[in-house]
Amino acid sequence: MSAVHSADEILRHAAEWAWLPRNADLSQENLQLVRYPQRLGGGVRGSRVDSILDPGEIIDFAIGRVREWEATRLTIWVGDADSPNLEDELRRRGAVHDDTVTIFARPIDADEIRLPVGVAAEIVRSLEHVRGVDTINVSVWQQTALDEAGLRDELKEVSDELRSGAGARVLATLDGRAASTGGVTIVDGFARLWGAATLEGFRGRGTYRAVLAERLRYAAAHGARTAIVKGRVATSAPILERCGFVRYGEERAYRLDALIEPAE
Repeated sequence: MSAVHSADEILRHAAEWAWLPRNADLSQENLQLVRYPQRLGGGVRGSRVDSILDPGEIIDFAIGRVREWEATRLTIWVGDADSPNLEDELRRRGAVHDDTVTIFARPIDADEIRLPVGVAAEIVRSLEHVRGVDTINVSVWQQTALDEAGLRDELKEVSDELRSGAGARVLATLDGRAASTGGVTIVDGFARLWGAATLEGFRGRGTYRAVLAERLRYAAAHGARTAIVKGRVATSAPILERCGFVRYGEERAYRLDALIEPAE
């Protein structure tokens, strides 16, 4: 099964996709660098390389920006759409391969995803929904729990996205208990599926599929043609393939923490 967008379009869109959370810092010179707030673990993530500099100069630039931000962790994601590709230079410098994700896509109007009895999923619209999402994120992603003000800020952000049609977040429950969550953002005909997480005690019981199905329904209602997601081999990849997603490529992360501190 092929997606409506071409393979080149899918890979290019995947390279352009980066999460910019609330209160993050952003730099887009030579590559995209995002400094995450402490509640999300801090650190800096690099991606989407587009520069006339050589790989060594780009990496030096990134390290310099991280030092300016007084951060101590830098992870750079590389993929086939980068220009130039930094992977060989990262390896030469001793950067640690930290993670790999597979780029999956499928048409929005493909076969409907079947769900087990007892699983429900709905669009996040209330403070109670946000509280359930936060409980999952704290457990799965080791985030700092939001206080009441943070929960209200999160609800406002979610509500603004819904009103604009830009995206939504979904909460799945099993027997009335918060179990899984995930987000969807609509960009240029793509539905970006992100942030999926399931509490350990609910894994393998269909709640991830429920979140996936609800996000696809939202995407269809808002004009998206192709769903795109970056899945991990050990967790979501097998489920995505069973739900009609096709592999188009991968992105790899390299950690440079040991290179951040200035030389004595």
